[in-house]
Amino acid sequence: MILYDLPAGMHPRRVRIFMAEKGLTIPTQVVDAAKRENQEPEFLRLNPLGRLPVLQLDDGTALSESLAICRYLEMLHPQPPLFGEGAQQAAVIDMWTRRMEQQVSNAIVDIFMHASDFYRNRITQVPAFAEWSREKIMKTLTWLDSEMAHRPFIAGHDYTMADIVAQCAFVLGKAVAIRIPADHVHLTRWFAEVSARPTARA
Repeated sequence: MILYDLPAGMHPRRVRIFMAEKGLTIPTQVVDAAKRENQEPEFLRLNPLGRLPVLQLDDGTALSESLAICRYLEMLHPQPPLFGEGAQQAAVIDMWTRRMEQQVSNAIVDIFMHASDFYRNRITQVPAFAEWSREKIMKTLTWLDSEMAHRPFIAGHDYTMADIVAQCAFVLGKAVAIRIPADHVHLTRWFAEVSARPTARA
């Protein structure tokens, strides 16, 4: 296997943290998106959407989408169980992973795409959409802070894929001035704890 990686990318970071939590080492090849290497024909044969990460299996199969890659690795290496064990726990973790992607990660990505210099000449930016997304994410953080008053991690008592998705989103959020408000004490506590994990810098 080989992992096509983008060190600064949010989605590739998910996979690297997941691998580190599992104690996995997979050969990697860095693809420089700033130089548009992800739009070269050779890479587009792996992922026609031109997005990272991509995990190429030994038989040539190319898996893209970070959650799909992590699920594949979970099936091969089930311990520790980052997607849960048993039907109920797996469903709860899926629910919270989906919520973190839809409500937190996607909103921060929208702000980054429509407000950052990186995308200034790559897409037609809509600053008003970035501001709308900024308002949305701040309301979401208030809701999430109240949820985190009841448990140590996003989906329960254990660190899971839901935490990985959320923490990677907040790392990207720093680039567009999205910070967890100081009065959101439960969410602040959670982010400090996940950021202190040895895998957080993977």
